[in-house]
Amino acid sequence: MIVAGGVVRARDRGIVGEATVDFISQFKVDIGLIGISGIEADGTLRDYDYREVKVARAVVEHSREVWLAADHSKFNRPAMVELARIDHLDMLFTDAQPPDPYPALLAEAGVQLVIAGDKP
Repeated sequence: MIVAGGVVRARDRGIVGEATVDFISQFKVDIGLIGISGIEADGTLRDYDYREVKVARAVVEHSREVWLAADHSKFNRPAMVELARIDHLDMLFTDAQPPDPYPALLAEAGVQLVIAGDKP
């Protein structure tokens, strides 16, 4: 196991900071899995911590595929810092059918939607 260096946040033990971004930037991974605080109706993926956004951007930039895990509460939830847009994703994993306009946005962007508990 290789662990990125950086600053460990006390509240959730997330690793953030320039050292983390530098570490991630050395690699090209097949799948980058990110989380998010909010997905706005215009398709922007947003978070509250700009340091975490920098790390997630590095993951997005250095991944062949980008997967987002976000529960239903993230849809239409505003947050301050833009991380990316829906069209940067390849797959979205969630726990319930997203409300409008998300199904159309995801289809237009070619993002595969996976809802927990749905059978393929």
